[in-house]
Amino acid sequence: MSGSAKRSVLAGLRWTSLRLRLLIVFALVALTAAVSASGIAYWLNREAVLTRTQDTALGDFRRQMQNRAAALPLEPGSEDLRDTAEQMAHSGPGYHVLLIGSRDGKPVTASSDLDAFTKADVPASLQKQVNKKQPLTSANTFEYHLFWQRTTLGNTPYLVAGTKIIGGGPAGYMLKSLDQEREDLSSLAWSLGIATALALVGSALLAQAAATTVLRPVQRLGDAARKLGEGKLDTRLVVSGTDELADLSHTFNKAASSLEKKVADMSAREESSRRFVADMSHELRTPLTAITAVAEVLEDEADSLDPMIAPAVHLVVSETRRLNDLVENLMEVTRFDAGTARLVLDTVDVADQVTACIDARAWLDAVDLDAERGIMVRLDPRRLDVILANLIGNALKHGGSPVRVSVRTDEDELVIEVRDHGPGIPEDVLPHVFDRFYKASASRPRSEGSGLGLSIAVENAHIHGGDITASNLPDGQGAVFVLRLPRDAEGLTGAPGSDDPDRDEKGGSK
Repeated sequence: MSGSAKRSVLAGLRWTSLRLRLLIVFALVALTAAVSASGIAYWLNREAVLTRTQDTALGDFRRQMQNRAAALPLEPGSEDLRDTAEQMAHSGPGYHVLLIGSRDGKPVTASSDLDAFTKADVPASLQKQVNKKQPLTSANTFEYHLFWQRTTLGNTPYLVAGTKIIGGGPAGYMLKSLDQEREDLSSLAWSLGIATALALVGSALLAQAAATTVLRPVQRLGDAARKLGEGKLDTRLVVSGTDELADLSHTFNKAASSLEKKVADMSAREESSRRFVADMSHELRTPLTAITAVAEVLEDEADSLDPMIAPAVHLVVSETRRLNDLVENLMEVTRFDAGTARLVLDTVDVADQVTACIDARAWLDAVDLDAERGIMVRLDPRRLDVILANLIGNALKHGGSPVRVSVRTDEDELVIEVRDHGPGIPEDVLPHVFDRFYKASASRPRSEGSGLGLSIAVENAHIHGGDITASNLPDGQGAVFVLRLPRDAEGLTGAPGSDDPDRDEKGGSK
């Protein structure tokens, strides 16, 4: 058997499987029924066999006592008792006889076989009952009765019975071996045991057949549901029959069709929205470029303008730059959503890269850098710059100086921590810091940030095969963002080139 076949069998018989539970239930039901039937049959046959043997032996013994023992003289000798006991034993259905009389006031005992049956073999309780004179009543006209009991002598079962002749005659005892009956009952027990085992095996085979009949459609349904979960929305089941499983398959097909239609509609709407945002962003770039150029000219001439007009010029310049950053961020988001973002890898020194990011934004006085030179990694420098710009800018804006940036390696990972000394991130905000357009304060809807900075940062981390986590330091000592990237992202590189390698993306803060 191959390894895959063995795994399939083990998987089909794991403790939680329905197949195994069906087998166990069928086996328990069959075992209970077979054991109950066998037990009842054994008990009924045992009683029938023992009762038949017992009645035959007791009936013959009673007649022998009436015909032979009763004919003895009142005070028989030992020879008379022995002859009578032998005659009774030879005439009976295979039992031994013991006769006890009295002569001259002394007990006289004789047995048909002294080696097989003596007075010591008769239970004392039986002797007491046999010798006890019963009171005469209207319902009882005899002073002495026939008593019997089953006993074991030397691991052999016996029937012992005794009675006494009315009018002063001898007492007689019978010893009947039940060994043959025990062997017959043992054979019967073995037969019933074999029948029980065969019933158990048969029930297991029936359970397997029933489980296969029931579970094969269920397994097909499970496989179809698994494919549906993997995105194969065109998966359908073949409906056959008119039972409940067929109804279930029909219901699954209807649900799958409905799901496929809804997903297609949602995908179409999402694609339309994504295309709209991308087209809008591209269309805005041309007028924004012109407006930005004019705004820069106005900013250069602001000092020579009327003092009443200068604030308006500064406001226009600021909002133009903010709108330009928002358009750039929206275009970057649409690239991630469309799956067109690509890595352009280069081998860089992390310390130089972080220093360049901080220097380009004039943050050298507000940021403490702890990074050793010589940590070489292979990644996309532009996207790393975007990540660092967003994390450090966010820390400076919302956390406060000094911001500490530390760089280290952890096996095959590059770890960059950005820590601030602000009040930290509120616990209800912490799970949402990387959500798009999420702002912690609803009372400040027009903040400088677009609400996209950290979401773009985490998307750039993901495209490298890394991640960013946010947490608070203990005792309100500030917040810390931890960036983890593989030291070599070569295996994650997409198509050669980048989506827009010439674009200078400065990033933003959230």
